[in-house]
Amino acid sequence: MIRPLLTTLEARTESLRRVKYIRDIDKIPHIPPEERERLKQIAQRYVFRANDYYLDLINWDDPDDPIKRLIIPCEAELNDWGKLDASNEEAVTVARGLQHKYPDTALLLCNEVCGAYCRYCFRKRLFMNDNVEVTNDLSEGLAYIAKNPGIRNVLLTGGDPLLMSTRRLWQTLEALRQIPHVEIIRIGSKIPAFDPWRLLRDLELQEAFREFSTPGKRIYLMAHFDHPRELTSVAVEGIDCFIRCGVICVNQCPLIKGINDDADVLATMFRRLSYIGCQPYYLFQGRPTAGNESFKVPIVRGWEVFSEALRRGSGLARRARFVMSHETGKIEILAVDDQHIYLRYLRAKDPALRGQFMIYKRDDEACWLDDLEPAEGLGAPKFPSSSPFSVLDGPE
Repeated sequence: MIRPLLTTLEARTESLRRVKYIRDIDKIPHIPPEERERLKQIAQRYVFRANDYYLDLINWDDPDDPIKRLIIPCEAELNDWGKLDASNEEAVTVARGLQHKYPDTALLLCNEVCGAYCRYCFRKRLFMNDNVEVTNDLSEGLAYIAKNPGIRNVLLTGGDPLLMSTRRLWQTLEALRQIPHVEIIRIGSKIPAFDPWRLLRDLELQEAFREFSTPGKRIYLMAHFDHPRELTSVAVEGIDCFIRCGVICVNQCPLIKGINDDADVLATMFRRLSYIGCQPYYLFQGRPTAGNESFKVPIVRGWEVFSEALRRGSGLARRARFVMSHETGKIEILAVDDQHIYLRYLRAKDPALRGQFMIYKRDDEACWLDDLEPAEGLGAPKFPSSSPFSVLDGPE
């Protein structure tokens, strides 16, 4: 039965906007013809997709506009740098479309399409023609989860789960709720930024969240806002609708050069997220992914931006952690001083490493754990250098 909130929204449903998707760079008149021709070459390797709502957020008079940088291809993407699978996700893929890296958490890659394609995406390999990692048939992954009672936390990811049909998303949530040991369902999505009307216009999806996000077992939206300009009035309304449907909202995003690697920008976004009930959760150090050289921010620079952004906010705007999703685990960047970088494993593929504290020599050019040299005599592990890798390298 649809609750009163949904009945109120029902009268407005017909007037709620449906975004128009754009896959052809030639259909963006703001880009000069000669530039469009160059950008098509990038789009042949790393697919382009956007929509009219999101493109309207761009200030086309600003060549360095952060929203433009986020969504429009750039020629530096063809630089010979990075790996397609920079965190070696293939090594923890245990069933078609299912990753199991940490004992209590599983990732279901349930969709190979996004609302638009962020140019810095760390899973751009999923959107290439030879992708075999994502599946529309989740039965194998669901069976694996059901047979492993240690899995209490399931993340729906991809691609973007909120681009699945409402029927398929309902069936997936229902199947997970029928597995007694699954306590938390998370949905990783940038749709609240790319298409805020996705939930607002869909009464059935609203009811699905009310049905399956219960007081004892909540659904979490892992939203993906990268810049405060994405927090439009309709985006805020969309987050409010998730909350009213019983979904807990948090935000996670990478630190990306030219988009949010500025303390003022990051602090503003953290504050506004805290105001609307979508708490900052993780700020990720960008993975050394193929095509992403121009987006990289060194660890030291990232720490300086992050720590200054936190300093400018109140308590609820200061809850994010600055982390790396490394092949060996999720590593928090704790501090930087004149000589050292201080790290700690939050999660680890090897459970014995969880919580391990590590000290490395300060290196202002290092962008990834593999680039760091251990401080002498303190026992931190040394990893193979992460760069440069051929852009043609596939998953290892």
